[in-house]
Amino acid sequence: MTIREYAPAVKYGKGFAYKSEPVENTEIGSRPASNPVRLEREGIIFNDASGFQSVLSFRGTDVAANTAQDIRIDRVLDNLDSGALHKVAASLRGLHPAEIAHLLESLPLEQRKIIWSVSDDRLDGEVLVHLAEDVRDDILSHMDRSEILSAAQNLDADDLADLINDLPLAVSSEILDSLDQQHRERLQSVLSYPEDTAGGLMNVDTITVRAEVTLDVVLRYLRRLKGRIPENTDSLYVVNRFGKYLGVLPLIATVTGDPDDSVAEAMTLDQHPIQATWDELEVANRFEQQDLVSAPVVDADGKLLGRITIDDVVDVIREEGERQLMGTAGLTEDEDMFAPVFDSARRRAIWLGVNLLTALLASFVIGLFENTLQQVVALAILMPIVASMGGIAGSQTLTLIIRGQALGQISVKNARQLLFKEMAIGAVNGMVWALVVGSIAAIWFDNYKIGFLIAAAMVINLVVAAFAGAMFPMLLKKMSIDPALAGGVLLTTVTDVVGFMAFLGLATIILL
Repeated sequence: MTIREYAPAVKYGKGFAYKSEPVENTEIGSRPASNPVRLEREGIIFNDASGFQSVLSFRGTDVAANTAQDIRIDRVLDNLDSGALHKVAASLRGLHPAEIAHLLESLPLEQRKIIWSVSDDRLDGEVLVHLAEDVRDDILSHMDRSEILSAAQNLDADDLADLINDLPLAVSSEILDSLDQQHRERLQSVLSYPEDTAGGLMNVDTITVRAEVTLDVVLRYLRRLKGRIPENTDSLYVVNRFGKYLGVLPLIATVTGDPDDSVAEAMTLDQHPIQATWDELEVANRFEQQDLVSAPVVDADGKLLGRITIDDVVDVIREEGERQLMGTAGLTEDEDMFAPVFDSARRRAIWLGVNLLTALLASFVIGLFENTLQQVVALAILMPIVASMGGIAGSQTLTLIIRGQALGQISVKNARQLLFKEMAIGAVNGMVWALVVGSIAAIWFDNYKIGFLIAAAMVINLVVAAFAGAMFPMLLKKMSIDPALAGGVLLTTVTDVVGFMAFLGLATIILL
């Protein structure tokens, strides 16, 4: 097997181009970092003390880093507006692939095509991996087969697995056929698991050692590897001769331990492996709780498959936040801001149709009490207050429950207690604000009965809103439906219908 080693080749202003040289794989199965230059720019690899100090200052100043990125991107946009394509190409050489991806996502379709056409072909694969799915699909649709194959050639197995699912079947098959057997097996091991599981997240680039060797032997292995050690390697994984995971050998223990000590003496058994079938949010929770930089991934038999690193977990957390935010409006986290008008309109029309149905249901309930509204106009004035208060109270509970589900804090054992607690909160807040709103309504319309009606309706609606806000996420999750996407619509429907029904129904009984 050969692996790819990257090294700085040509310096272009603020960036580097890369060259690749095949080198023989080591016996312990390591592969190179995908982008050592990125490590240098982030301040991990420096040769002298002054350089290291300056990097610490850079990494600790997020505002300065963001400003520098904005300046570089603005320079590209200025050159694009001026029509100087050679300057655009030169400006792009100073950008990291993730920055180029960010730029592409921020541009209208025509300008996006121009930027892509002048960008460095050697970075195409890395840029595609960083793009949102809709934008990536748009760019892939304008690439021919040879360009796609070239872009995929230099990607690591985990990045290639992310990309290959979006490619036409014929192109995917051709990419698989172009790989040697070992690379193909590594890629297929990632593709065999769903994308949102630990197996789909993992990187198969690992360094493994046996328990019986000494630390001195391990150090000599690492010296031979040099720049080919995978990114974010903070530990080596100890396996037996069958490849089963035994424990972790931290690099700090390797460096500071007695060279004559065996790996078995220096390794730790505290870090439990992650099962390949775990959901990605479970993985994120494990990293958060244990402050991990990397973690081993094993199959059902305990055999080491790969590892998950903190950069992948950061992506999971960011995507989950975007998914929940966009889901409240019926959109996906990969929505392309500059997608064609009719494509965007079609996607949003479906969600608008769902909301229309819920609005019609609420209107139908109001129509049942048409005679009551005609005789007591004050009810129409106060009616939105009941629905609005119920909607806000229910949203608070809904958000709390969805967050608890994401963090793995809600289970069958505590769900009932949490439900009663949220209903109690709804009752307390309902009575407090019912007293306030009821008093205002009674004084406003000089009718204590109207004050009593809105107070009673508000208590009922807030309790029901709390119940619905707690129950819907649990039921939706059991039905494998995203609570962040469907919970808000269902909750709004319930609070509107129950609020109007309680308020107008009581009014019909008491006032007429």
